[in-house]
Amino acid sequence: MSRWLSIVGLGEGGWPELSALGRSLVEGAELIIGGERHLAMLPPSVQGRRLGWASPLSRTVEEIVVQRGRPVAVLATGDPMHFGIGVTLTRTVPVSEMLMLPAPSAFSLAAARLGWPLAECECLTVHGRPLARVAGFLHHGARLLVLSHDGDTPGRIAAELTRRGFGRSKIFLLEHMGGQKEQILEATADDWNIERTADLNTLAIESRAGPGAVSFPRLPGLPDEAFQHDGQLTKREVRAATLAALAPLPGQRLWDVGAGCGSIAIEWLRAGRDMKAIAIESDAQRRSLIAENACALGTPEIEILAGEAPQALANLAPPDAVFIGGGISEEVVQRGWAALPAGGRLVANVVTVEGEACVADHREALGGTLTRIAVSRAEPIGARLGWRPMMPVTQWAAVKR
Repeated sequence: MSRWLSIVGLGEGGWPELSALGRSLVEGAELIIGGERHLAMLPPSVQGRRLGWASPLSRTVEEIVVQRGRPVAVLATGDPMHFGIGVTLTRTVPVSEMLMLPAPSAFSLAAARLGWPLAECECLTVHGRPLARVAGFLHHGARLLVLSHDGDTPGRIAAELTRRGFGRSKIFLLEHMGGQKEQILEATADDWNIERTADLNTLAIESRAGPGAVSFPRLPGLPDEAFQHDGQLTKREVRAATLAALAPLPGQRLWDVGAGCGSIAIEWLRAGRDMKAIAIESDAQRRSLIAENACALGTPEIEILAGEAPQALANLAPPDAVFIGGGISEEVVQRGWAALPAGGRLVANVVTVEGEACVADHREALGGTLTRIAVSRAEPIGARLGWRPMMPVTQWAAVKR
């Protein structure tokens, strides 16, 4: 089939800055889809039917698919494949049926304006996404480029940086880049006094940690005190070993069964890009702790599921790895193992004799390794230090062949 779907990136300069090919694709389309701002950029000579984005977005995507084989043009902001509509459409329409013409992204324009090497910046978006995502990338010296949701976003981010001890961070507000109304404003987060900005804005943040600021590495094994918990917490040393056995890779999904305070799922999400995790927990108070910890540690995308395994494991999106940390049983292992693809990993931590017997039986049937993790921490005994052992953990880790 021919390339019937064109996705054309538009900058703030609009129609006059569009290439000859871009203009011909839009002018030849029977249906033109875009936001109100983009559609208003089109001259009267463009005759195709115009359609704005519906809510939810899936309704418009369905309308596009119905037009398959007829010329359709979608107007996008900047680069359609950088947090843009192109990413969404490629999940539904084969790329062989598309023609994409990107314009410079807001990230590229911001980096060019400030002289920041783009490869050394973290590029994020909070457009329609939780603001807490930014927290996962904060550390002294980090440079963040952030697509805003609207004109209130800069003030909200400035307040959040200040609350987290990064009030000395310098914020550059870049409005209407590439257009006649372009301007750049700058201030520190704790001195931010702009009530509302233009909705079309991008933020560049030069992170500066002040007294009391806390930054965490993205490697597994965060300090125990990084998590709010009621005692149901996989301790730091065991958690690091568990994440190593789960072996997270970008874009993969974890089932954290019996998630407790969510420490395993949260560290999984921090380990790479586009990670996914479902934290299954039956206790309502612990589910609240998971939500608090996820926001505090920059992983608000975590999916929290109320329920008890194995029943709660039915009809979930398939995992690439399964962690069983809260009550192992024959059926829970069977459900998790059956859901894994070839190469999927299952890791179970147990502390009871009965749990050890269960994982030993499963290692015999499914393979894998058994590891005893025994950790002692030095604690005061009077005026001196002594070793206080933690409860040993037996870990079974297996890869599905």
